[in-house]
Parts: sequence; C-alpha cells; structure tokens
Amino acid sequence: MTAFFNTTLGLPHGWAWFLATLIGILVIALPLMLAVAMIIYADRKIWAAMALRRGPNVVGPFGLMQSFADGLKVFLQETIVPAAANRGLFLLAPIITFTVALIVWAVVPFDIGVVLADINVGLLYVLAASSLGVYGIILAGWSSNSKYPFFSAIRAAAQMVSYEVAIGFILISIVMWAGSFNLTSIVEAQRGVLNTPINGFFLNPLLFPMAVMFFISSLAETQRAPFDLTEAESELVAGYQTEYSSMSFALYWLGEYANVILMCTLNATLFWGGYLPPIDWAPLYYVPGIIWLFAKILFFFFCFSWVKATVPRYRYDQLMRLGWKVFLPVSLFWVFLVSGVLMLYRVGI
Repeated sequence: MTAFFNTTLGLPHGWAWFLATLIGILVIALPLMLAVAMIIYADRKIWAAMALRRGPNVVGPFGLMQSFADGLKVFLQETIVPAAANRGLFLLAPIITFTVALIVWAVVPFDIGVVLADINVGLLYVLAASSLGVYGIILAGWSSNSKYPFFSAIRAAAQMVSYEVAIGFILISIVMWAGSFNLTSIVEAQRGVLNTPINGFFLNPLLFPMAVMFFISSLAETQRAPFDLTEAESELVAGYQTEYSSMSFALYWLGEYANVILMCTLNATLFWGGYLPPIDWAPLYYVPGIIWLFAKILFFFFCFSWVKATVPRYRYDQLMRLGWKVFLPVSLFWVFLVSGVLMLYRVGI
C-alpha cells in the first residue's frame, strides 16, 4: 500500500508510509471494536443457553443490538470521580488498559503477508505489550483511594505475574520448535506436523500439554472464570473498577473482551495452525486464511464462555498454588524436555 501511495499518487515516501500504516490500523481496530460488541452479545447468549435462559432478546432482532444499547447507556451517564481520588491517574488507568488491548494486534498475522507489522520479534512484542495491561488495573485500584479496589488491584498484579511467568516458558518451547519469534513463521512451521496432513502443534505430543496449559493460563491472564478473583463480588464488591462509571467503566469492559479475543487468537495462532486450514489439503486453501483464523477464534471463545458458565471460582490460595507450584515447574521442565529432544533429533547429540 505504501508503494501505491508513493508511485501512483505521487506522495513522498514518508507520507505514503504514514497513510498506509494509518489505514492498516483502522482496518484492524474498527472491525475489532465491532467484534468486541458482538462477542459480548455471544457471551451472554452462551451463558443463557447453558443456564436454560433466553439471554438478550429484546433490543433489535434476536437481541443483536443489546451491546450497542448498553454502550449508548454508559455513554450518556455522568463520569463520577471520587473526591479523594487522584483524578489524573483515575482517568488515565482505563485508557491504558484499552490501548494496550489494541496495540498487540499489530503483529497478529491474519494470512500470509496480511499483518500490520511483520517483525522478527513478534512474540516478544506480544509478551511485552500484554504485560503492560496490569498497570491500568493497578493504577485504577490505587488512584481510587478506596480499600476494596486497591485490594483487587494487588490481587491482579500477583495473578498476572504468576501466570505470565508460566506463559513465558510455554512460549519458549514454541519458539525452539518453530525456530523463530516471528508469528508468521511460527504458523508456517505448523504445516503437516510430524509428517501428517494435520496443521497445528497440538498434534505434537510434546507440545499438546503446553497447549492445554496455555489455554488455562489465558483464562487467568484475562481474569476470566474460574480465575476472576479480581472481580469476586462476594469479597471485593466489584473489584478494581468499583469506583468507575460511564465511559471509563466501558473502556475496562471493552479492554477485557479485546484481551479475551486476543488470547483466543494467540491460542489459535501458536498451537492450532492460525490461518492455516486444519488439514493440509490443497482444496481447503481456497478458503481465505482469515476465515480459518476467525473460525478458530470463535471456537476458543466458546470454550472461554463454556468454562465461565460451568466451573466454580477458585480460592485465591488455589489460584496461586496452580500458578507457582504446578504451571511454573511443569513449564520449566518442559523447556528442558523439548530442548533435549530437539538436540537429539536435529543436532544428533
């Protein structure tokens, strides 16, 4: 696109690059915002179906406009800032959370060459950017000058740190097997795994346990049930966002679901073939890669909702035990196991 603006329209290279990048950002961000609105609707319908209820069914056909009605409602509400709060940080916190949820999508490949920034350290960028999300939660709890939100923010920090360490070791196994930090290269390495017609690392017996651990860690990373300790109503009223209202509350809501969609995308990209069809069969490649990726995202989102509707919430000590005493040592051991197998078969030692 940069070449089009540069050669066809005669714009200087700097302006051509700027316009091409801006259009790429909008092409990703605007559909993502629409997807977040519809995924909230889908989440509520899945919960309702599993609880034998109807869910949203009044606003618009089949209740499809319910998310937009909720958005209009919070937009028209008054933004209330507690008198004792740090006003600047209080308003900045939800902006940080929402922004961080968007910037990670810059390196997600939707098809071969269809990526905003195809950088060689894409996976490191994902880890670095997603780790920043905890700052928005901590600032929300601290700047509210209220004890329950602050307690929730401290919980969130401990929870995200414990599971990000395990996620880091899980991703090391993927990087070693694929031989690259580039997300497109990782997806391409999943073609015909173990000389089978199946695309995806999940078929690899060494990496399948990592796929299961990554999915569970994704639930904890996004504070989804059964790990939604930051919003445990019986203990923390409503968690770190207790004092928020209007659009500041909506930004947390949008950021949370954008993170959920991102984690579904990473599950699909890292272990289940990403934009590749499930079977390495030529006719399936006529379907655009973004369709396959979208189908896998929907599958994982259904799994997220399924878990929320059926699994009871963990106690906080159980949450910490799972992160530090189970996932951390297992993922660390798996790094040594995968590296040993790779040295044995690729180097011949």
